[in-house]
Amino acid sequence: MPREKFHTLTEQMFYVLLCLKNECYGMDILDRVPAMTDERVNVGSGTLYNLLEQFLEAGVIRETKVEGRRRSYILTEKGREMLEKEYQRIWAQAADYRSIFGEGKGK
Repeated sequence: MPREKFHTLTEQMFYVLLCLKNECYGMDILDRVPAMTDERVNVGSGTLYNLLEQFLEAGVIRETKVEGRRRSYILTEKGREMLEKEYQRIWAQAADYRSIFGEGKGK
C-alpha cells in the first residue's frame, strides 16, 4: 500500500510551512529557513518551488498575491493542522527518547 502523501514531513517541508504562518514570498522563505534554524536547515530554490507547487495542489497553502514572477503564500487551515500533527509526532519521538535515556542524558 503506498504511503500517504505528507504523512510525515521532512525538515524542509516543516520549516517551509512554519514560515507560511504569515504571508511571505518564496524568496523570503529561502532566507527565513536558515535564519530560524541557525543555518542547520537550508532549502534550495528548486526544492522550495517544487514543495510550494505540491502544497498548493494539496490545499495546504494558498497563493495570496502575484506580482510578475513574485508570488506570496500563506498557510491554510489544512496546512496548520498538518503542521500541528507533525509537531505532535516529533514531540512524541522526543518523549520516547527521554523515557529511554532520561532528560538530557544523550549528550
